[in-house]
Amino acid sequence: MAYYQTRLSNGLKLIFIPAKATKAVTVLVMLPVGSRYETPGANGVSHFIEHMMFKGTKRRPSNLAIAKELDKIGAQYNAFTGKDHTGYWVKVVGEKMGLAFDILADILFNSLFDRAEFQREKGVIIEEIKMYEENPLFHIEDLFEKLLFGVHPLGALISGQISAVKKMTRQKLLSYKEEFYQPSQMLVVVAGNVKKSRITRLVKRYFSLYRGRKRKNKYLPFEKKITRVCHRVSLLFKDIKQAQIALGGLAYPYTHPKLEAALLLGIILGGNMSSRLFTEVRVKRGLAYFINSSLGVYQDTGEYEIRAGVDRERTPEALRIILDELKKIKEKEVAEEELSRAKDYVKGTLSLSLEDSANLASWYGKQALLASKILTPKEKLTRIERVTQKDIQKVANDFFASQGLNLALIGPFKQNKPFLRILKEGV
Repeated sequence: MAYYQTRLSNGLKLIFIPAKATKAVTVLVMLPVGSRYETPGANGVSHFIEHMMFKGTKRRPSNLAIAKELDKIGAQYNAFTGKDHTGYWVKVVGEKMGLAFDILADILFNSLFDRAEFQREKGVIIEEIKMYEENPLFHIEDLFEKLLFGVHPLGALISGQISAVKKMTRQKLLSYKEEFYQPSQMLVVVAGNVKKSRITRLVKRYFSLYRGRKRKNKYLPFEKKITRVCHRVSLLFKDIKQAQIALGGLAYPYTHPKLEAALLLGIILGGNMSSRLFTEVRVKRGLAYFINSSLGVYQDTGEYEIRAGVDRERTPEALRIILDELKKIKEKEVAEEELSRAKDYVKGTLSLSLEDSANLASWYGKQALLASKILTPKEKLTRIERVTQKDIQKVANDFFASQGLNLALIGPFKQNKPFLRILKEGV
């Protein structure tokens, strides 16, 4: 799939991906900033700024004014904050694309950060944090990443701690936005059935007016300090009937040559309903309703994670079965037919996903922002197709032994030694 890119005189980059099989157009603005760019005293500021962006501008002085304009044309819109990037997007029918550009530029450069709204939003964010902390299904993710990355910013909450949010000042938000929200760091991605010439005119009209310092946003690199196999366990006591498990470790960054093999390994282990873990843990033994594996990728590192919710009395049993599957895939090559199924699964899910203009914009945007090279879907699938059975086994041995395993648990458990013994015995 062809795409086009250009850069404005103020440093802002534009990427356009034509998609003729849809009437929708997504305009996505991304910035390379997120929680990993924050200092300890400013944890949560990226997320807080994202919340404030739809609260009103000089021309549209309230959240309601912005919402009315977008709602009257049936637009879909939202924003998100990650550890290494932030995004704002509007999805509209093609003829209304001008309004998407107008509103996105307006909120990014002219948001009021009203004092009263700022104070109200503190309460909203605190309640959001409580919602995640009080739900073990969500909170296990935070516990696992804290265990894996420790005091590094990658281990911090994207939303920030409640204490940090309470201390947050409006001036800190404004200073942080001024530092990181420069046009030279912005990427505008447009995907849909529209003409390239129209997009170029619109991006120049709405974004070229804003000047700023030319800068490159910097983050603290993650340095792994591993000298021997070291298994680690983090427990959060909670008197619940279903325990939450998160098991995993460090993985590969964006540019790693084994990244596609790692993706396929995750699918074979726990990526769908015919995967090994789903079959062994849920189908054969009825130990869990939910179990999967996932891969997280950053510029300088990555993480793999196996998640499950299991009966608290049978948690050790479930953990042993999971570890047994990891051991099997380390010691014996996967069957050619099993690898072929995983490759076909990637082809199918990717093709279906990229029929949506929002997913298409995100695919190209995230790579342009964070990776050294943009791969088209066809190029990505070519790399997937080249993965061999030996490649899968090599990645399994990279992940499941040499670095040690990290286990986060939420449930009625007070001692981590029994779980450490299981980890040592299992791999």
